Amino acid sequence: MYSFDSRVRYSECDETGRLSILGLVNYLQDCSTFHSESLGLGLARMAADHYAWFISAWQIEIGELPSFGDDITVSTWCYGLRRALASRNFTINDQVGNTLVRADSLWFVFDTEACRPVRIPDSQRAYLSGEGRLDMPATRRRIPVEGPFVETSPIVVDEQQLDTNRHVNNARYISMALAALDELGISLDLHRISVQYQSMALSGDTIVPRVSSCASGRTVELSRPEGGPFATVMLQDA
Repeated sequence: MYSFDSRVRYSECDETGRLSILGLVNYLQDCSTFHSESLGLGLARMAADHYAWFISAWQIEIGELPSFGDDITVSTWCYGLRRALASRNFTINDQVGNTLVRADSLWFVFDTEACRPVRIPDSQRAYLSGEGRLDMPATRRRIPVEGPFVETSPIVVDEQQLDTNRHVNNARYISMALAALDELGISLDLHRISVQYQSMALSGDTIVPRVSSCASGRTVELSRPEGGPFATVMLQDA
């Protein structure tokens, strides 16, 4: 297990003074990148070896969001490595050890020269630890989209939404989905966020949010104007 301690900053909070959803997801992905660096498998090593880890799916379960100034511990561990897919858990705990957020995720290795997913190299077995999987429902690799949808304002991808891989950062898709609900006047007391990433959005691409109903919430398909999703985000109430 890899862990780091932090304190919730004002810049990470939403209008209620609690950690924003974007801030939450950033903590999770920061923890995974710090884990890589601690093993000598970080950004410089990945660039030199022409590969990157990309996320395929998230399942984030929110019990309580920490508030401004709260001390937190963010942890992650890889509990499974198959031929082409890695499974990784995360937690965010408060200063007395209560778990505020739990997450499960699926990842794959992308060859940045060949521009395609590849089998996970043996060197990446260094991520495996002895911790088991969190007691959570299985993370979906496919999120169903059912029923009619309502389109909200299209989004043109700009440089601020990109990460070091030069595509839209995974946390930004969740922010786009939440903005689509806000545009429609829909408010949810979020308990579970599930995301399926299907293709990479690049600078200049147009993303069209399409909002439909699902059990206990809404599903937002973030699609190309001509159809075909970049990502599908399911947002469910407590």
